[in-house]
Amino acid sequence: MALAAERVFIGAGCNRIVNNVSWGPSGLVAFGAQNAVAVFSPQSAQILTTLPGHKAVVNCTEWLPSSKDAHKVQHAEVHYLLSGSSDGVLMVREMHLKKREWRSVLQVPEMHKKGVTCLNGLMVSPTKALFASSSSDGLIFIWELVSPSTMFGDCKISCLESLSVGSKPMVALSLAHLPGDTGKVILAMGGLDQKIHIYLGDCTGKFVHACELKGHTDWIRSLDFSLPLCIDGEKESLFLVSSSQDRSIRIWKMAMCVSSANSQVPYRKEGIGLTSYIEGPLFLAGSSSYQVSLESLLVGHEDWVYSVQWQPALFNGSKAYQPMSILSASMDKTMMIWKPEKNTGIWVNMVTVGELSHSALGFYGGHWAPDGKSILAHGYGGSFHLWRNTGVDCENWQPQNVPSGHFASVSDIAWSRNGEYILSVSHDQTTRIFAPWHSEASLGDRILWHEIARPQVHGHDINCVAIVRGGGNHRFVSGADEKVARVFEAPISFLKTLSHAAQKSSSFEDFYDDIQILGANMSALGLSQKPIYVHANSEAPSRLQGDASDSLETIPDAVPTVLTVPPVEEQLAWHTLWPESHKLYGHGNELFALCCDHEGKLVASACKAQSATVAEIWLWQVGSWKTVDRLQSHSLTVTQMEFSHDDSFLLSVSRDRHLSVFSINRSGEASHHLIAKREAHKRIIWACSWNPFGHEFATGSRDKTVKIWGIEGGSSVKQLCILPQFHDSVTALAWVGCDRSRNAGIIAVGMDDGLLELWNVSGGRVSAGDSHLSPFNAVLAIRFDPFLCHVSTVLRLSWKDLGAGDSMSIELASCGADQSVRVFKVCDI
Repeated sequence: MALAAERVFIGAGCNRIVNNVSWGPSGLVAFGAQNAVAVFSPQSAQILTTLPGHKAVVNCTEWLPSSKDAHKVQHAEVHYLLSGSSDGVLMVREMHLKKREWRSVLQVPEMHKKGVTCLNGLMVSPTKALFASSSSDGLIFIWELVSPSTMFGDCKISCLESLSVGSKPMVALSLAHLPGDTGKVILAMGGLDQKIHIYLGDCTGKFVHACELKGHTDWIRSLDFSLPLCIDGEKESLFLVSSSQDRSIRIWKMAMCVSSANSQVPYRKEGIGLTSYIEGPLFLAGSSSYQVSLESLLVGHEDWVYSVQWQPALFNGSKAYQPMSILSASMDKTMMIWKPEKNTGIWVNMVTVGELSHSALGFYGGHWAPDGKSILAHGYGGSFHLWRNTGVDCENWQPQNVPSGHFASVSDIAWSRNGEYILSVSHDQTTRIFAPWHSEASLGDRILWHEIARPQVHGHDINCVAIVRGGGNHRFVSGADEKVARVFEAPISFLKTLSHAAQKSSSFEDFYDDIQILGANMSALGLSQKPIYVHANSEAPSRLQGDASDSLETIPDAVPTVLTVPPVEEQLAWHTLWPESHKLYGHGNELFALCCDHEGKLVASACKAQSATVAEIWLWQVGSWKTVDRLQSHSLTVTQMEFSHDDSFLLSVSRDRHLSVFSINRSGEASHHLIAKREAHKRIIWACSWNPFGHEFATGSRDKTVKIWGIEGGSSVKQLCILPQFHDSVTALAWVGCDRSRNAGIIAVGMDDGLLELWNVSGGRVSAGDSHLSPFNAVLAIRFDPFLCHVSTVLRLSWKDLGAGDSMSIELASCGADQSVRVFKVCDI
């Protein structure tokens, strides 16, 4: 059976690094998500693709042409995307605008010895660009990028110049053309020495130091040149805006002086007055000299100002002009738009957005849309925040939907019981729910996915999760880097939101009257999430153990919200929590693995272990949450567990290279016992999965093999098949059934390098009463395109239950160490 796979959804958070985001003239936003460069469309709020290639965290991205330069190459069919990573590697990718196709990947010759901190580019002609890269190694490189003369050629990159800045590296760069017919290029750089260094060069890339601008009293974090401006009939001037950790923004003016052979005076020595403090140095460019002066000092932010950016050029016919408008973003959780007042010309703050709740810890950068009508910030929590000016006569900036996702490794995922959503947990200490939002009819037939809730925000890295199967309300159990498993139950606000997203009356309306909990409040100390009751005034007893610290809580009350449209970050972070109903105590170490049976009666849990007593598996009864049994077999950490689909067996695999199968007594008595244990692989076993139609299962290991096993006679395990050796460690497996009559199915295999494969399998015990196990056949059905896959370790795979959808096309969810959650549609071809 030949298969085809297509991407349905990618959820990923932004790396928490300054200079990491770039909004290009194509309208697409690029950002680093762990080792990948992700690209999203602000119109659909969907991540379109992730681009592999980097082996380390992506620090910065830059489009060529930039939004500022787009007017120079209006008819270009190809745009370039630059990216730099923390191991000093620079990469260039090419995007065909009409087809939205990514073509060649070019790795720039490795020159930087440490992480790349900033990239900035400038188009010098429709086919040629200069760009500068800075690094923590104290070097600035100037590069030339030449577009190919034919559609199918490759761009060429060469290094023109290397500038050494000493022991205090530069973290901000900006390139521009000097006004006038000088043919000169100006480069501003700033960083840890609190000065702005001005270099002059030309298109051949030979740059010389021209002057220094002093004034900031802390690290300089961002620099941006305007287009040449003509004010009050003067000659064209260039403006440079700078921001710093001293909380201030400075606007510097570089005006051409009257040409004179005697103008090589470094400073003007006129009478001491106010202007002598404001006016800075003179510098020469060819036969012209330029006077630098401080145009304005903008003070308004209360914390470090991480980025400043001039509004991109607007067009008047074919001529581009520079709007007098600057966007700043700060760690004080606000972005501001600054403009000069019409009457006085004094720069003032015209718009402030942000002022977020306690859940956001400030902004790392702010960016203009190419048309200047939207502004985008990225924050400490890996989140994006987008505002669009919806006003007609006056400015009215309103929050808009953006992609969201985890900003650290995603350790586990699970489909809801009926496949309406995916639940994911991560080392960013959050649990998130992603779901298709069916009511966005205006965007055509395609159903778009969004994050619709963030049920758990915790004080520990979360390692595992299990959705409780069976009837009743939505519940899940999560395990983190603490010794306690926590049980959460969906509040009414989530059930109603889910019915809006699915565009159908929820199957839980019958429970609405029984569920008295509207939502939950976050704990100030990261302890229990306390319920908020529907009748808040009544003395509803808390189902949680009281805590003396509650009276000290200073976090304001959440307002549980029923969402009728996909939520923005502020709503997710604060108003979509689920109350915690129970804590499960007993394990001696950090929890590592969880699973629930298919009837929703038992939950199994295991923790990190280096001895047999600590490695035991605990069984909990759903509802009473009492310990039913403790199963001993392994001597090291159990990495994954799964109940067989008829709930008669529990399979576990471990770091000790063994697999264990336990018989589960479904009559409720505590007589669960080990029936088989064997050394299955030569290295750690990372993954296991049962055949939905029978008692066969697969195991995957660091030894790069997948083995298929069957249970014989209910008391022993037999190896049926070994798949051909894979190119990397196998870290995730998921088995889905396709044809019960042939006992045929598909095994999804995820590997340490992020790649995915699907294998068709069939054979074994074909009929239920057949005691003979025939060999298994396994054939590679599809190897996923690397552009679809993760860029680092796949940590979990999960098929959507076939009972919840069309068997001709099934959905596979995956999560990985690259911060992403992905959903693929797999169908026959």
